[in-house]
Amino acid sequence: MIFDVNDFDEAYLGHFTWDLQRFVASLALVGWQKALPEESVRALIGRFVRSYLAQVDHYATIDTDDAEYDQHGAITLDNAEGPVLSALVAARMHRRSELLDSMTVIKDGARRFVEDSSASRLSRTSRTKVVDAFRGYLETIPESKRFDHSLFYELRDVCSKSGFGIGSAGLPAYNVLVEGYTQALENDVVLSMKQANVPALSRFVDSQEIDDYFDHEGHRTVVSQRALQVHTDPLLGYTSIDGVGYVVAEVSPYEVDLDWSNLSEPSDIRTVVDQLGRATAKIHCASDEDSEQDLVDFQVETVIRSSLAGRRREFTEWLTEFGLSYAATVRADHALFVEAFRSGALGVKAT
Repeated sequence: MIFDVNDFDEAYLGHFTWDLQRFVASLALVGWQKALPEESVRALIGRFVRSYLAQVDHYATIDTDDAEYDQHGAITLDNAEGPVLSALVAARMHRRSELLDSMTVIKDGARRFVEDSSASRLSRTSRTKVVDAFRGYLETIPESKRFDHSLFYELRDVCSKSGFGIGSAGLPAYNVLVEGYTQALENDVVLSMKQANVPALSRFVDSQEIDDYFDHEGHRTVVSQRALQVHTDPLLGYTSIDGVGYVVAEVSPYEVDLDWSNLSEPSDIRTVVDQLGRATAKIHCASDEDSEQDLVDFQVETVIRSSLAGRRREFTEWLTEFGLSYAATVRADHALFVEAFRSGALGVKAT
């Protein structure tokens, strides 16, 4: 059980400060939503930045040839605190059988997907394309992560799937049911096969060299995830349908999001912010053992420390001002949007 970053649809090569800027702006918005005074928000942003930099320093002192290098910074049941620990404990209580029972039905001694408002059967032509894509995906799983078992990956059922997050809304997606370690019904595994999106950032930067590096957006997403996440899903891979890239990953029964709605005590928020600083540093400085990308061919932690030498206080102040300013812009934009919606200026009349 590991607390980590997820959702790599927008992953892209860029300056390390971009992730920090995005986070501090979000933190400032959360602080406003929770009616925290500005000084408290400033303190939380400072805490996040210091936690991030301390973890970067820690990576810089570790021998990269050390077999334990990628384990440093991992937030687990053994070292997590507060709401993060609660999320990990909640994930631990989940059962694979519960996920399977919510998505499948047993018929003639085997599981198959339930047809409902979010899942439907495929035409013969579409099913053939998905099955072919699934076979292609299997070749993208790194050798070290492939399960050496005669039954694993044996296809059981496929269906069209909707209801994924906002970023994937309207994009084709499928669920694939495969045999697990044994023929026991509770060991079946559900994979999602989602069309990868074009990252918003790529539309605003000179990115030809980066774009040429990847076969398609599915390939980009998977390569990026392996470069940014130490413990990647062993079933993570990519494929294509009609020349369009797709990402394939397990629909994990143990995935739980950190719920900010119940975080109101400053002490709880500080604890979470500390751990998020560590997690952010980890995605910048440590990669999965099967990450073979060479777009970034240097030690990130070394470059970050060098670029901030003698300027850490200035850097923290700059990020703080950016976060507060950007959050104020977002609030103003949202107010304008609400007013435009209410007045019918967007072509939709509120009722």
